[in-house]
Amino acid sequence: MSVLLGAIADDFTGATDLCNTLVKQGMRAVQVIGVPREPLDIGNAEAVVVALKSRSNPPGDAVSSSLEALSWLRRIGAKQFFFKYCSTFDSTARGNIGPVADALLDALDADFAPVCPAFPANGRTVYQGHLFVGESLLSESAMKDHPLTPMRDSNLVRLMSAQSRRRVGLVDRATVAAGADAVRSAFRALAHSGLGYVVVDAISDDDLLTIGEAAADQVLVTGGSGVALGLPGNFRRRGLLGAPAPARLPAVEGREVVLAGSCSVATRRQLDHVRDTWPCIRLDALRLAEHDVVDEVVERAIEAWNESPVVVYASADPDEVSRAQAALGAERAGAVVEAALAGIARALVERGARRLVVAGGETSGAVVSALGVRGLVIGAEIAPGVPWTHTLGAPGVALALKSGNFGSEDFFARALGMLS
Repeated sequence: MSVLLGAIADDFTGATDLCNTLVKQGMRAVQVIGVPREPLDIGNAEAVVVALKSRSNPPGDAVSSSLEALSWLRRIGAKQFFFKYCSTFDSTARGNIGPVADALLDALDADFAPVCPAFPANGRTVYQGHLFVGESLLSESAMKDHPLTPMRDSNLVRLMSAQSRRRVGLVDRATVAAGADAVRSAFRALAHSGLGYVVVDAISDDDLLTIGEAAADQVLVTGGSGVALGLPGNFRRRGLLGAPAPARLPAVEGREVVLAGSCSVATRRQLDHVRDTWPCIRLDALRLAEHDVVDEVVERAIEAWNESPVVVYASADPDEVSRAQAALGAERAGAVVEAALAGIARALVERGARRLVVAGGETSGAVVSALGVRGLVIGAEIAPGVPWTHTLGAPGVALALKSGNFGSEDFFARALGMLS
């Protein structure tokens, strides 16, 4: 085995985002779906990312599945470990970021890890320990009204302290600007003082490269995919990683489908961009709770298939989401949407769909599970944080798994245009 980096991601699109970052830095990366129960051929992968659906699970369940993933990654020989969570630090005071990170440190017999969700390419930056989304503090962004993890505080030191058993400190931008040696020295000093985590400022990719280099000897790194930018270089400097090579995937021919469950502003704008040019089928959560519409939607999609992709979506504005949650409860409202989109995806693949764009972390998890996908090989980047992937095994399906918040308005057309 040549596995250098083993990672655990708390949702499916986040795992793909991390793989994309590592591939761009010259690592061969494979994403596995859940913890493999049977032998899985990962080929010559240098980085393996286990995609879990643990972001919104009860903390105990998230910890259990993350420890199981860690155990498997250790068995396949990973040398360093990464806990990947969202660049908007999606969580609550109960977790799950803090409890999972605590459990991973305990299992690795380690006592210190950096915390850095920054992803400047997508507008996520950290300054003086505060997380910004574009020009706004996290607490003033659209994330303040997230249906599952509303983010009402931007101070990462406070957020992590509320979730973790360990003390949390800060390495500020001035230290990061002084270089990797300065950051490494700060890590040592803060760990020696008894801190368990340190939030690290980052406002540019250069900052992320510096932080990654400083984390070369950290057994566990936590953060968004951005901070992984600097990790491959550490392996390369040690002679463990060769020169970068372009990512290539097999060609895939077949019908094209967009499946959207995310209610983020970005995804709703992307749907608006294609609504008048592609056939679009809308799902309503309240109707889904009363009727099985999978067969009906699949037949409508097949009738609409021509030269254009078909779009099936349940994305809605905050008021509509609130009405559905009030009627069904937040958990059931999300579950009926995920189940419907998963069933539709499975049926459409059986009818010839081979190029799928999926918007939303929870939706992506439901879709890949329904398709029985065990792993994904990572290909070329569509937009920051989103690559094309190819399923391991048959049938070969090209999948683009997009975090709800990612991508420009023309993302769907751009993604499918890359395969033409």
